[in-house]
Parts: sequence; C-alpha cells; structure tokens
Amino acid sequence: MQGTLVVAGLWVRPLAESARQAGWKVIALDLFGDTDTRRASIRWERIGEPSSLAIAPALLRDALHDAAREPGVAGWVAGSGFEALTEELEAPITGLPLLGMPAAAIRRVRDPATFFSLLDGLRLEHPEVALEPPAAPEGWLAKSAAGSGGWHIHPAENGARPGGRATYWQRMQVGVPLSALFVADGRRAVLVALNRLIVRPLGGLPFVYHGALGPIRDAALTRHMEAALSALVPALGLRGLASLDFLADGSHAWLLEINARPTATMALHPGAWPGGLMQAHVQALQGELPRQPAFHPAGLRGCLTVFADRACRMGLALSAELALSANAHDVPAPGACFAEGEPVCTLSGAGDSMEAVLAALDARGARLRERLGAREELAI
Repeated sequence: MQGTLVVAGLWVRPLAESARQAGWKVIALDLFGDTDTRRASIRWERIGEPSSLAIAPALLRDALHDAAREPGVAGWVAGSGFEALTEELEAPITGLPLLGMPAAAIRRVRDPATFFSLLDGLRLEHPEVALEPPAAPEGWLAKSAAGSGGWHIHPAENGARPGGRATYWQRMQVGVPLSALFVADGRRAVLVALNRLIVRPLGGLPFVYHGALGPIRDAALTRHMEAALSALVPALGLRGLASLDFLADGSHAWLLEINARPTATMALHPGAWPGGLMQAHVQALQGELPRQPAFHPAGLRGCLTVFADRACRMGLALSAELALSANAHDVPAPGACFAEGEPVCTLSGAGDSMEAVLAALDARGARLRERLGAREELAI
C-alpha cells in the first residue's frame, strides 16, 4: 500500500505495526507514545493523558487536522476509546476520511436494547441482561455500553453505574472468555481466529483485559461463531476488522458484545494474510474480502499486559533491554513513572499449549515487575 495511514485510539501500537507491514507510512495518535509505536510511525502525537485512559476530543481533532495536511494521506482508522466518543467519528476532517464503521452504525452495535433485541430475534444466545437495576443485584454485573477492556464492569451490588445512561446489567454467566476476530464487508465475514481472552481482577475491578492467546482451534466453536456472524454482519452492516466477544462452556456459547473496530487480538496474527490485518481491514471496507482462509503457524501465540503492582519507574537499562527484545512491546521510555494498576508494557510468547504459554508469560511478567522500582537509578 502507498501513502500514509493515520491510526488513532487509546493505544495503537498493533494498528501502527500492521499498517507499516502493509507498506503505509504511519501517523500514530494515542495516549502512550511507546517506543515501538514511535518506531512504526513517521510521527506520533498524544491525544490524552495516560492516567486518564480517555481520549481528549480537542487534542484528537487538532491531531487529525494536522494529519490531514500530510501529502498522500489515505484516511484514518479508529481503534479503542471511541465507544464513548462516537460523535468524533462523524466530525468532518477535510482530506481525511474515516476508514471504518460510521458513528451511527457503532451506536447501534453498542446500544444494549438494540443489540440484545437483535440477538433474541436471531435466536443467538446471550447472558440475561436488564436495562434497569435488578431488584436483587447479587450475581449481576453493571456494565457500560461505552466502555472497553473490562474497566467498565462492576459488581451490581455496589450500586455503580459505570456508563451513566449507557449502563446496563448482565447476570453473571459461567464460561471461558473468548473472542472471534473477523473481517467483514457488510454482507459476510471471514474469520481470522478464535482467541482466548486473559481476563483477571485488577484493583477493585473484577474483569479487566490482560491479554489473549490464539488461535484456539475448536471446530464446534468455530462453526458456532461463523453461523452467528453470517446473521449479524448483514443485520448490522459490519465492515472492516472487528471482534465478537463471547463466553463458552464446551461447545455452548453466549454472545457478549461486538467491538466494531480493530482490536488488540490482531497482534497475535500478523501473518494471517499477505500484507497483514490492517490491509485486510481497508480492503474489506472497499468490498474485498480475503479469498483464502487465514494462515496460522503451528502452536499458538500469547500476549500479556504487565500492570504495575506499586508506584514504580522504568529504568534506563530495563527500557533498553525491553526495546531490543522481540517479545516485549509497548515499551515505555526510560524514566516513565507508573501508579499502581497502570499498564507498563506487553509481553508475548509462543508455544504448543495454552497452559505453557500463559505460565511462561506470567513468570516473565513477575520478573519484570521485580525489576521496576521507585529507586532505580537512571544514567545521567
């Protein structure tokens, strides 16, 4: 691909690397500006404070207008963080078209009444949901339709309304969290992979996204998700790279939500098709889906976000070591400081089994946290 592609979101490193893989020059707009995000880009701009985990609309608009002046710019792709900012997706930027789902379509996908009514009409199972607080909140979760990454999920009994008017309630459902990554053209979808989501408590939040493992090779679940997508894609007009989150117990599945945008699990599958997943995303928006099934090497890959377990700082030696590692990503600059619970970086690995890959990632994450410290000296 020729020209320049703009990627924007809370965190855009996988999008930036995939766009560069396809041959675009990349302008990256996010909160963190990590070492590898900048390395994949010709320019990076901050569009919000990392501690806020929110995009600042004024900074976003200024950055998009700046990017629109880049010669040969093709458009911009929205990643995470726009669930609560859909109006920014429809703000006109002269010379910089949005390459993704339009705002009105995303609002429909994220509206609980619309989405779960559609699932019921299509006879697609989902956990029990309510649009008003349940009378007996034990065993229920309060969720925000405008949230992502699990940061918006709270036990219903604490009375939280994480999304304000966008809050809805879901009865807790036993199952393994998974996600079906797919690319669609508005009429049909091609599955990239099923991925096991690593969802764990963080601080007072019970279900925060920590990473993923994939591809999960399960023929029954694959057929189940392909059938669900064959109904959902035309009903919702889904286009581009997106994911369908669900819970599974054996071959039984309950659908949770659709992320109508490129998601973090794309980082596990850079070789799914020649040119990568960002190229597949843009081509799908133009009506062209991959003609071959996604390619996956033997075994599976995993990625794990390492969160700070205390106030700490990234030292010069550790930052340099991580920057040279092929299995460390989202590497912060030397001197970066973290509060307890903030993301530090991402680790990746591969192996023959889910258990082995996850155990190795957890062990490396523990060693990395041990090397972070408020008193680690920086070279002068």
